[in-house]
Amino acid sequence: MDGLDWNAALAALAWQVDLGATEAILDAPVNRYELGDVQPVPKAAAAAMAATAALDPVAAADPVEEARRAAAAARSLEALRGAMAAYDHCDLKRGARNTVFCDGSPAARIMLIGEAPGREEDAAGRPFVGRAGQLLDRMFAAIGIARTSPDPETALYITNVMPWRPPQNRDPSAEEVAMMKPFLERHVELAAPDLIVVMGNTACSAVLGRTGITRLRGRWAEAWGRPVLPMCHPAYLLRNPEAKREAWADLLEVKARLGR
Repeated sequence: MDGLDWNAALAALAWQVDLGATEAILDAPVNRYELGDVQPVPKAAAAAMAATAALDPVAAADPVEEARRAAAAARSLEALRGAMAAYDHCDLKRGARNTVFCDGSPAARIMLIGEAPGREEDAAGRPFVGRAGQLLDRMFAAIGIARTSPDPETALYITNVMPWRPPQNRDPSAEEVAMMKPFLERHVELAAPDLIVVMGNTACSAVLGRTGITRLRGRWAEAWGRPVLPMCHPAYLLRNPEAKREAWADLLEVKARLGR
């Protein structure tokens, strides 16, 4: 690289970063066992890391802190939708067709939080529209609640922890959930429901900080100043029809809490 001016060297570094060469190494191998507990970053490596951060400021930022700032700045649900759509730290966004924000009435007394969009939801840009969503609609219709209802007393408001579909419908990682949790908390603040229903382990973990949905379902908890009822996800009920009896008991709990 001798003879390169600053601009040429920077362009060469950018080319290597684009190729995926983001780890700085030395000219000779290092015996880490001889370095002791403290392993200072070599000057060359530190310089390369700084240059990489300068080339890619999005990667250099703290994703969770960026999410907190963006969420806090949103003063309406539409502004929050725009902030989420503009958030570029989560790699799931790159493979998704749509940002799946919500469905139903924001004025509803019940806010339902699912896990992440599937293939049908990603295509439609709305949560719970596949087979699991159809079962969800039938479940809440049994207690007189519908996402299409214009009356807040009988309406349902639906969102997910993750607005983008994970590849192959895998579970979102802890890092991905941490990035989106500030947006979810702000979503709850702006919608201001009387109670929250969380469906599935991912939603339970994001809202309550606990997992084990089959153990936690049907037990009221509290998050962000509101009562929260964990329930099994409709996709689980499709695979395990015998669990529908417990889901019906949970729905009756919701109905009773609403005073209906």
